[in-house]
Amino acid sequence: MEEEMKKPLILVTNDDGIDAKGILALIEMVRPLGEVVVMAPFHANSGMSHAITVKVPIRYKKIREEENLTVYGCNGTPVDCVKLANSELLSRKPDILVSGINHGSNASISIMYSGTMGAVIEGCVNGIQSVGFSLLDYASDADFSQIIDHGRKIVQNTLENGLPEFTCLNVNFPAIKREEIKGVKVCRQAKGTWKEEFDKRTDPRRGEYFWLAGYFENNENGSVDTDEWALAKNYISVVPVEIDFTAYEHMDYFKKWSYDI
Repeated sequence: MEEEMKKPLILVTNDDGIDAKGILALIEMVRPLGEVVVMAPFHANSGMSHAITVKVPIRYKKIREEENLTVYGCNGTPVDCVKLANSELLSRKPDILVSGINHGSNASISIMYSGTMGAVIEGCVNGIQSVGFSLLDYASDADFSQIIDHGRKIVQNTLENGLPEFTCLNVNFPAIKREEIKGVKVCRQAKGTWKEEFDKRTDPRRGEYFWLAGYFENNENGSVDTDEWALAKNYISVVPVEIDFTAYEHMDYFKKWSYDI
């Protein structure tokens, strides 16, 4: 019993849904490292960012239980999953939260839209060491085998060394063969934007509707210290992310806006 208590408690979630191939690979990645509890959405929640459910009830159910692994599904968002697991399910705070493995990139500005990283940031807010993993392959049958070893090392490093307070990690893998990966680069988030393009269509009643499309535009193609550069050069990118949005470097500029009444 004492040995069981010493095992790290690992909370796993994602935004592609409980049956996504990526979360199955993530479970495989972390299962040797401790006691694993999975709480993930029943269905895909991509692009949900830090959304929470407030207008309908949130429900969860146990899907399966094995040695050192318990899997739950939830009808809420990724952030709902983290909140519910911490408040109602787990007997103690997790030693680490891992989210993903996302089907598609969460590099650069995509972190703002990502449900995968929304869950990571929620864990970080609550003082949990949290890491998000993404593979630059949007296919449902993407090959996650090249991620397992490198991802496990990152989780082990986090468990052994910890992360600075209110800092989490955004980890992205290039969609290449294992032998083509050059290594890991700790880097900064590239400045970029998504250029929206809406596919306009007409329904049978002649009403207009739209499908969101578009493409990513890297605004720093010449920079050699960003996640986009690292991924393009076949490196795994690791970006430390702070949850404090305060623009400290511009505080002096805005001080003149302050006044007393």
